[in-house]
Amino acid sequence: MAVVLAISTSRIDRWAVGLSGLCLVHCLGTAILFALVATTGGLLGKPVIHEVGLAFAMLLGTIALGRGIVEHGYSMPSMVGAFGLGVMAGALSLPEGGMEPVYTVLGVSILALGHRLNHLAAE
Repeated sequence: MAVVLAISTSRIDRWAVGLSGLCLVHCLGTAILFALVATTGGLLGKPVIHEVGLAFAMLLGTIALGRGIVEHGYSMPSMVGAFGLGVMAGALSLPEGGMEPVYTVLGVSILALGHRLNHLAAE
């Protein structure tokens, strides 16, 4: 825990935005790969990847956005980020294919916005 406290909130937010970008690339890439190569897309589209990704996003979001409230006193970035995480979690309950990728990308984008707002508030 001491290592986490030694890392600035701004740096964690940058990591979280980067993770959001990787998630976005993964979601879009998976959709493209599903269209191009069914076997490769099937590997990347496994539910465990989404579940682990969401767990990691929740961990980083809790640390960075929670610490942001303590450091700069604004809760709005955390509320935006929490809403994005909620949309992402809700997307896991949808059937694969269909609207699931749309809601995942929407949730990731909202979460990234929360981290960006947190980063701006810390400046």
